[in-house]
Amino acid sequence: MKQSSQHRGELMAMNLRQRTLETSKRAVFIVVASMTLTLPLYSQQAALVNDAPTGASASTSQPESVASQQTQQEIVQELAAMKKRIAQLEAALASQKTQEQQTMVPEAVPARALQPTAVATPSGEVALSAPNTSPDAKPAKAEPFAFADWTWLNGNARTKTPAFDSKFFTPEIRADIDYVYDFNHPKDNTIGGSSEIFRSNEVHVTQLGVGGDFHYDNVRARLMTQFGLYSVTTPRNDASPARGQWDLANAYRYVSEAYGGYHFNALHGINVDAGIFMSYVGLFSYYNFDNWAYQPSYVSSNTPWFFNGVRVQIFPTEHLKIEPWFVNGWQAYGRFNNRPGVGGQILWRPNGWFSILGNQYALGEDTLNTPGRVRYHTDDSVEVKYYDQPQKFLSKAAFSLTGDLGCEHGGGVSCYGNSAKGPKQDFLGFMFYNRLWFDKDRYGLTLGGGKINNPGRYLVLLPPINGMTASSAAVNSPYFTENPGDPYKAWDASATFDYMPSQYITFRWEFDHRAANVPYFSGKNGITPPGGNTGDPTKPVAGWAPDLVKDENRLDLAILVKF
Repeated sequence: MKQSSQHRGELMAMNLRQRTLETSKRAVFIVVASMTLTLPLYSQQAALVNDAPTGASASTSQPESVASQQTQQEIVQELAAMKKRIAQLEAALASQKTQEQQTMVPEAVPARALQPTAVATPSGEVALSAPNTSPDAKPAKAEPFAFADWTWLNGNARTKTPAFDSKFFTPEIRADIDYVYDFNHPKDNTIGGSSEIFRSNEVHVTQLGVGGDFHYDNVRARLMTQFGLYSVTTPRNDASPARGQWDLANAYRYVSEAYGGYHFNALHGINVDAGIFMSYVGLFSYYNFDNWAYQPSYVSSNTPWFFNGVRVQIFPTEHLKIEPWFVNGWQAYGRFNNRPGVGGQILWRPNGWFSILGNQYALGEDTLNTPGRVRYHTDDSVEVKYYDQPQKFLSKAAFSLTGDLGCEHGGGVSCYGNSAKGPKQDFLGFMFYNRLWFDKDRYGLTLGGGKINNPGRYLVLLPPINGMTASSAAVNSPYFTENPGDPYKAWDASATFDYMPSQYITFRWEFDHRAANVPYFSGKNGITPPGGNTGDPTKPVAGWAPDLVKDENRLDLAILVKF
């Protein structure tokens, strides 16, 4: 209320000053007009006197003519001075209006809100109308989560301002180029068991994305392309294209995000979107620029990066988001069987240093050609910024903790242990990361890791042995099986150092150690048959076997860019 009263007072004062200036301006115009009208009358009167035939008039005509010329010159000079004064008054009025308008705009209002709004006229043309600055206008509700800076979060981009923006489109460009040194030295340069790293001892474009956000008249859309290794590896881990026609893997290959929707001005905002969108099950972002580490732990690396379906983002307050999903399946372009999946996210941020979220998924039948096998999964994370001293060398510190629990039942497996319904098939895991920022957030150091237990291996990423894909794995691999009851336990640890000279780039150095209870990672002789992939990957290759080992150590070097 205090700010509203001050706002009205400033508006009244501005209007009073403006009316005073306009009154002065009108007075000057009246004087100028009067003198302009007087001048021809005076000239006509002088001419009549000069034309009189009397001698007295003739004798005085010359002095009167000189006086008339002097008077006209004085009037012309006065007119010029008045015109100059009018120009000065107009300039002063324009300058004062600009300054007062800038003073009346709160600093927290985004620049986009100050731009004119397009309005359709009765003729069908588009006109521009100024934003509503009426003192009686209701204040807009707070934007969700706009009360704090969230660039410190793991999984959130740390860019504070876009390199370019407009009322209609906010572009986005991402580049992820890496060099991975694998201490196992696989001779085929192939790395398995990761959804972020795929080749060793080579420089590669892991991901290049171009796109952005469209926004106009409450209509919204987003498109992000993906080129590089992501355009092959991400579709490869989705078995749903094997069901039916039209080659879904290639149809979506070069798209990481693509959706359209509408924003409803209810509560603190409601968004309805349909298409492919990020799931963020596992906390880490699909884009490595946003993350504290390059190689996330299994809880994140083995769970969905995207969903294809419909979501509704509901913001009851500026601190809370409720987001239900209706999706084709678990990281699936299409459906694996005849039942889609449902789920959602709840995100709560009560202040600027604490964030808690939960992702839930249920009811999807997500094993290809196995109807009746239903999946459930819960993924929950907390992030805490426990230190924030920008003026000191250690400028910031935060940690993240994520826990996942899931299972499948039906179709020959059970959630609750080995029974007549089948062997136990579940997923249990966690990951923890602690990050420190130094020298005004120019440098970053992250230490972390995690662990999983996944009997049945239904979320274990199948190594690409002899070109094996998720689709062919439905038949089963002769070298690394995913049968009900097959055990799998793994753990990892990493240390990541970042140099961030600009908000738009990160230079990253990372060491990863990963281990499993069964041979899983690429060894020295690699996982590719001599001469390349040979025949059906579900059939053994005569005289050859992949070199799988129980652990690996890697050094990851990357340049990450986001505009």
